[in-house]
Amino acid sequence: MTLEMWTEKYRPKTLEEVVDQADIVSRLKEFAATKVMPHCLFAGPPGTGKTTAALCLAHDLFGGRWMDCFLELNASDERGINIVRENIKTFARMRTLSDVPYKILVLDEADNMTSDAQQALRRTMERFTGTCRFILCCNYSGKIIEPIQSRCALFRFTPLGVQDVMSRLKGIAEAEGAELTDSGLGMIVDVCEGDLRKAINILQAAASTGTPIDDSVVVNIAGTADPQEVRKMLDAALDGRFIEARNVLRALLNEHGLSGSDVIRQVHSQVFSLDAPEGVKASLIEAVGEIEYRMMQGADEEVQLSVLLAKIALVWRT
Repeated sequence: MTLEMWTEKYRPKTLEEVVDQADIVSRLKEFAATKVMPHCLFAGPPGTGKTTAALCLAHDLFGGRWMDCFLELNASDERGINIVRENIKTFARMRTLSDVPYKILVLDEADNMTSDAQQALRRTMERFTGTCRFILCCNYSGKIIEPIQSRCALFRFTPLGVQDVMSRLKGIAEAEGAELTDSGLGMIVDVCEGDLRKAINILQAAASTGTPIDDSVVVNIAGTADPQEVRKMLDAALDGRFIEARNVLRALLNEHGLSGSDVIRQVHSQVFSLDAPEGVKASLIEAVGEIEYRMMQGADEEVQLSVLLAKIALVWRT
């Protein structure tokens, strides 16, 4: 195995290779075929193909010399108002030598831009539409100012389906000679929650151990709570064995080095699979939400999770 990142190595190069975003891909293919496109706003969760779709569109539009007509700025780059006025404006105003009459500028994590920078960007998008098309990628479209949203065609990306993620991971594991078990594959899918980039990174990290990739390896690599341990903790609390449940909790926090947020997410997932009435599940979810809020406000994680276990026991008994 090389040091090359598998997320880059196996990134789709053309729109034909993009999976599970059929409606979006069909619209982008129309842009590539007609060479006519508006400014675009790609919104959706991380790891669902927003930046990749922009790169694939550039490949299909400009062909082999796409790098001459394409610029990507990420959140790691400075993108304050001065950068918009200088670097972005310089790129946008220059005409392209290709047969496509415009270039493409991708602003990744655009929802992290300041309001002043977005206002400057709005004016730049308006002035240089003839020579440049902007693609803004963001997780939350509501953080983009309305004048920019009204100038863009909106594309909403959704988390990738389980079968598509599994198929991609199996293909990568086979190509790299990694031994991926069914339990390991299922655990990666559960952990990534539709984020294919995260799934591929976990797969690569697990493959670096040199052992068969099963669920235990994935749990250790991903730094997440073992669902079986969390279920054991919940079962103990539901049976009234509060001290036993708290001991499992302390093992998760202290011995496995997990954070409270890792544990609370697993608890949230496990509640829905409990053999309990709907009203009890609703009460438990309400308790989970309250405890998570307290931890986000800075409360002690072990104390708050212990309170959650106590509430679970009390809710179940009532």
